[in-house]
Amino acid sequence: MAAKKVVVGMSGGVDSSVAAYLLKEQGYDVIGVTMQIWQDEDEFVQEESGGCCGLSAVDDARRVADRLGIPYYVMNFKQEFKKNVMDYFTAEYLKGRTPNPCIACNRYVKWEALLNRSLAIGADYIATGHYARIEQLSNGRYAIKNSVTAVKDQTYALYNLTQEQLSHTLMPVGAYHKDEIRKIAEEIGLMVAHKKDSQEICFISDNDYAGFIDRECGDQVPPPGNFVLTDGTVVGKHKGITHYTIGQRKGLGIAFGHPVFVTEIRPETNEVVLGENRDVFTYELDADHINFMSIPDIQDEMLLKAKIRYSHSGSMCKVTRTGEDTIHCEFLEPVRAVTPGQAVVLYDGEYVAGGGTIL
Repeated sequence: MAAKKVVVGMSGGVDSSVAAYLLKEQGYDVIGVTMQIWQDEDEFVQEESGGCCGLSAVDDARRVADRLGIPYYVMNFKQEFKKNVMDYFTAEYLKGRTPNPCIACNRYVKWEALLNRSLAIGADYIATGHYARIEQLSNGRYAIKNSVTAVKDQTYALYNLTQEQLSHTLMPVGAYHKDEIRKIAEEIGLMVAHKKDSQEICFISDNDYAGFIDRECGDQVPPPGNFVLTDGTVVGKHKGITHYTIGQRKGLGIAFGHPVFVTEIRPETNEVVLGENRDVFTYELDADHINFMSIPDIQDEMLLKAKIRYSHSGSMCKVTRTGEDTIHCEFLEPVRAVTPGQAVVLYDGEYVAGGGTIL
């Protein structure tokens, strides 16, 4: 019987390189692919920023594929990336929200676009170097499961994958710790064994989100406006709502004699609301654009653990259905800086139950 064919998304980093090696060792017919999504920087900038899909990534991935003895290709996904990630990112900031572009990239580029193209060329699966595991549960559903290492766990950014996508996905790295992956790379002579991890947002090399939005959106960028307190008292001028996010304390450019925090962004009035640290805590949130994973839906009221950002360790909450595409989460303990535009990801034990976009 012919070996199952898998297309491995290779970023030129150690994780996806070892993923390709592990799958080849398991007997799969492995093809390496790098997604060309962002190539307008010069090569030096990409190398410095650790971008995941630039020219230097292509060079490293090609060398790894050659070392592993697998075919390697570059596929152009510029259009899909621009529409589903970059345009989405800027549009959300213009609305006073804080998006997570990696989640959008995973759902609509790394999976939807790459998977469709891979299936079209006869592949059975795609694979990545994410620190997560996939299992088919007793209820028949596919679910993302925490990786064996909490430090590198990447399940949060994968909650939005569909059942169809999960059924055609392999994630071999999720069964290892990072130091084990680097050791494997060393042992098989991969030159990327100690390459640094890529930065979170690959298309903003200087981390200046507001500057990027200014360049991309021009006249659409909201002008400076008022800093206000909860009661509407004007206390200063802000640089424009795209410069701020909920919970922010540094870089406000305003002095109160004690720390103040961004508690709300009001795009309709172009105001940024400031308050005390206690004002940044809440017991509840609402979310839409819901995707269910280990469970088919919310039944009555469910007690689940929720992560409200990638770095959040998670808090228990009661989750209820509130509409066709909305849920409500009521936390048992207050959570800090619930941020519209970010994802809330729900966990049932080690498995991703589902998630949505915070309203």
